[in-house]
Amino acid sequence: MNEYILISTTSLWLGILTSISPCPLATNIAAISYIGKKAEHRNIVLLSGLLYALGRVITYVVISFIIVTGLLAVPAISNFLQVHIGKILGPILILTGMFLLGLINIDFNGLGLGHKLHGKVHDLRTISSLLLGILFALSFCPVSAALYFGSLMPVALEQNSRIAIPMIYGIGTAIPVIVFSFIIAFSAHLVGKLFHKISIIEIWMRRITGIIFIFVGIYFSLVYIFGVSI
Repeated sequence: MNEYILISTTSLWLGILTSISPCPLATNIAAISYIGKKAEHRNIVLLSGLLYALGRVITYVVISFIIVTGLLAVPAISNFLQVHIGKILGPILILTGMFLLGLINIDFNGLGLGHKLHGKVHDLRTISSLLLGILFALSFCPVSAALYFGSLMPVALEQNSRIAIPMIYGIGTAIPVIVFSFIIAFSAHLVGKLFHKISIIEIWMRRITGIIFIFVGIYFSLVYIFGVSI
């Protein structure tokens, strides 16, 4: 029970950290601002924000379901993961932590989707906010890709969780989105100030998470790879 609470909390934290990373945060604000730009009522802005957040949650859950189900459906892969997942997690967490600390740099533009979708937000006037959330969720930036594929997916595989863990992660990514929806609906002029403050906080949150990942990765490597009793 305690282990599941810890995993759920970690998944929620990774979701929040993903959503306030520079690229996703800017994209979320741009999308919600545009969605609510022509709305005459605050309720419409809030509903649009909720639907946009729901679109992101659905996307993360579907991607995870496909990956986890696909890998575990193959007996050889499933057996391999059950036996060696601890050994795999160690190096992955270390690499992810190094990436979050900026020790490793990977230059890729959202799997080819980031700039295209970010630049075409103004062309999506007739498409629902739910679909907009799905599209932007697919626009993985380096940090969000590292957190989702490098950290969340191994945990989901280890726990054989096709829906629960990814859904908690998705909810984490939705929390800042919903907060910004309220701000835009009631005090749009505060968005710029809050964006700046969150950007500063995010840097330290990412560094702390990176350090924790490295230490946990070293622990996993020592225990499962080198057989050290700690």
